[in-house]
Amino acid sequence: MNEALKNILNRNSPRELSKPHPSKEEMEIVYQAALRAPDHAWQRPSRFIQVTGQGLEKLSAVFVDYAKENIEGVSDATLQKYKEAPFRAPMIIILISEIKIHPKVPEIEQMLSTAAAAENILLALNALNFAGMWRTGVFALNEKIQKYLKLNDNQKVIGYLYVGTASGKQKKIPEMNTSEFVTEWI
Repeated sequence: MNEALKNILNRNSPRELSKPHPSKEEMEIVYQAALRAPDHAWQRPSRFIQVTGQGLEKLSAVFVDYAKENIEGVSDATLQKYKEAPFRAPMIIILISEIKIHPKVPEIEQMLSTAAAAENILLALNALNFAGMWRTGVFALNEKIQKYLKLNDNQKVIGYLYVGTASGKQKKIPEMNTSEFVTEWI
């Protein structure tokens, strides 16, 4: 089996991420891989906010402010969880789809292009011996979060990639029986 297929088959979302995160040069390769995602009519919808260092504090404040203003009856325990969330990894990549009006490329297709870019990021990270996990939850796929991140109205957050070096006990990659997922028309 070639290395590219091994990389795909061995990619996993780790339970824990620690330092180091990829260097600037490594992230250039990662983003080049992201921008190879399928993209109907060359719309280039994918945008990324890379968060590290003090930026994690800023993202933490965004999560807390959003929760206080938009989640009715949010508990102190939940606020604390949201405050700590960005510190689960040394780097976070906020996945944004910048939607453009196009007669042949609907909004969902542009968002799916960004999702494909996210998978390319995860695969590139794995190939470079780093790891990542994709998170959504209350801070993704809603229009209100855009203002807290200072995004334009046509920019949608589709998720957050937590990035770093896999640490702690690793999850076992389960064996999958493809016949449970594939129907053949012959």
